[in-house]
Amino acid sequence: MATTRKQATTTRHVALLRGVNVNGITIKSADLKALFVELGFGAVRTVLASGNVLFDTDESDAAALRTRIEQALRKRFGYDAWIVLLTQKTVADMAAGYPFERIDEERHPYVVFGSDAAMLDELMEKAGTVDADVERLKRGKGVLYWQCPRGESLDTPVAKLLGKTRYKSSTTTRNLRTVEKLLGD
Repeated sequence: MATTRKQATTTRHVALLRGVNVNGITIKSADLKALFVELGFGAVRTVLASGNVLFDTDESDAAALRTRIEQALRKRFGYDAWIVLLTQKTVADMAAGYPFERIDEERHPYVVFGSDAAMLDELMEKAGTVDADVERLKRGKGVLYWQCPRGESLDTPVAKLLGKTRYKSSTTTRNLRTVEKLLGD
């Protein structure tokens, strides 16, 4: 009697690196792609120069996968690497849930991704009541949706909160247009 093997399902993932190509941490897209290829992932593609990597894998243990990637980044590039790891489908769902105007000449649309729901809840709590004339913040599933005035993405109360060291291991922020580029393949 022949035994049948269950075929592994390959899933498209998105690795969002925190703090790449800012504050003196420079990683070339080609070097980043090479590392992911060396880790055995398929169809590796980087998107923009801000630490966004698309790749395929049949590994199903997301926590182990995240740890393995973070350790490889630390070893190869010598910095305190943190990522948010999601399936591309999850990122698509998060982008589709953006609750504010997507095109606004006065404001930038952002998605704050988190690997720790408690930290996202804490950020919402610490942000308190946001002055809607300045910025907007709303909790989503696995994300915070944020909108702030153009040119002020480092200066608003929420921006200053997001920049705190406490959140660097569990959050990373992307402009909604960048997020949508992660869905293109």
